[in-house]
Amino acid sequence: MEFAQEDRVLFEAAEAVRARAHAPYSGFAVGAAILADDGKVYAGCNVENAAYPQGNCAEASAIAAMVAGGARRIEKILVTGPGSVPVTPCGGCRQRIREFASDPTPIICLGVEGDPMFTTLGELLPHSFGPQFLER
Repeated sequence: MEFAQEDRVLFEAAEAVRARAHAPYSGFAVGAAILADDGKVYAGCNVENAAYPQGNCAEASAIAAMVAGGARRIEKILVTGPGSVPVTPCGGCRQRIREFASDPTPIICLGVEGDPMFTTLGELLPHSFGPQFLER
């Protein structure tokens, strides 16, 4: 698959961390990589737990790494997983991404055996609720 150089960096980071995912229950390893406002790439993988609601999605892990690294805005995010169908963020992660991104933020979704889907946060989460609604 062909990616622009910036997207290839995100893909490689997401795939590297996806290889370390802890997914013994679903067998569905996911990786996510964020290009943040500081120009750095932050990656995360899913970490499942026997008590299912206690697990972390790859996107949430990448966002946590970004915040811990000092960045505050998502410029672009790539999500990768198994299969040929593009792996999209779950509903909860779409809202998590929304906290640090805006409607035009690019999101690349990929099943590694297929073609990437290039979309935006606004397309995945239309009419979203964001931080601006809570500004004082």
